Amino acid sequence: MNLTITGHHLEITPAIRDYVNAKLERITRHFDHLIDVNVTLTVEKLVQKVEANLHVRGKDIHAQADDADMYAAIDSLADKLDRQVIKHKEKNGDVHRQTGGLKEELPE
Repeated sequence: MNLTITGHHLEITPAIRDYVNAKLERITRHFDHLIDVNVTLTVEKLVQKVEANLHVRGKDIHAQADDADMYAAIDSLADKLDRQVIKHKEKNGDVHRQTGGLKEELPE
């Protein structure tokens, strides 16, 4: 997994970098086929905003969260991404469970 963290009107400290990395580890426990993760942290007056793009095989997953506290926004983002990744994993797994791993061929 390639993790890219960028800050907009914000300097990325090692503490924030470690916190984001720790929260994204939870997602890799559920789904370890992540290719790229891009996280953008933004400060706009009183709102702390966090956006993330996950690139998995066949799909890009986007989530965004904002809060008055940066760490709370990161927590909220991790929860959103976790739900979306689990939903994506279940959708991909359903195809194989229904057909026994093989595509059905229609009779002509």
